[in-house]
Amino acid sequence: MIELENVHKSFGAKKVLQGVDLSIAKGESMVIIGGSGTGKSVTLKSVLGLVTPDQGRILVDGQDVLQADRDAFLARFGMLFQGAALFDSLTVWQNVAFRLLRGSLKRPKEEARSIAIEKLRRVGMKAEVADLFPSELSGGMQKRVGLARAIAADPEIIFFDEPTTGLDPIMSGVINDLIREIVVEMGATAMTITHDMSSVRAIADKVAMLHDGVIQWTGPIAKLDDSGDPYLDQFIHGRAEGPIEAIR
Repeated sequence: MIELENVHKSFGAKKVLQGVDLSIAKGESMVIIGGSGTGKSVTLKSVLGLVTPDQGRILVDGQDVLQADRDAFLARFGMLFQGAALFDSLTVWQNVAFRLLRGSLKRPKEEARSIAIEKLRRVGMKAEVADLFPSELSGGMQKRVGLARAIAADPEIIFFDEPTTGLDPIMSGVINDLIREIVVEMGATAMTITHDMSSVRAIADKVAMLHDGVIQWTGPIAKLDDSGDPYLDQFIHGRAEGPIEAIR
């Protein structure tokens, strides 16, 4: 479903991606891990066509992302943003139905509201929250609203950007379980970027580690702990000593 072939991207003198090769099968949940500043977000933005690679190409379902019709292309995606990224001035249901109220996916207002309430229920929220504003919700509830928005248009591909940032361990577990259930239920292709190893173990079918601008290791989640790769081993165990230099 998603194919990155020798993708390079620099910002001025800073080389961020230096030949990324990655393949994500249809219906697969791929989690990309790596330290801060290693290019995980740039990779995600490149797949969406928000960042143009300097070299290489990216295909989604066989189509070059830079040649696709933007509206039709983006309609295939859903995204859970880091920090939920809800619109403060919109009610909960309007946030969930944001894409259903405008553009190529536009639905009548009452239908959009009905879909929003259905998706809120799917993430464990009652219909009564629909008319509240994000400021009236806890961080965990806001994250659930963000997840409901990500699935509102029944996308084929869902991106999760640090889905548990800012949440306590229990709520992180709840969100991880919801993500896994929903991805499997929808048959969606999922791409997640995270530092949280509990998320990795809960969400991933496969894991890719991005380091020094390339995919250092990729494989099934079952091989994570005995990969034999010293970079991956250091990262997943949080060791200060190893081939990855820690800034002191």
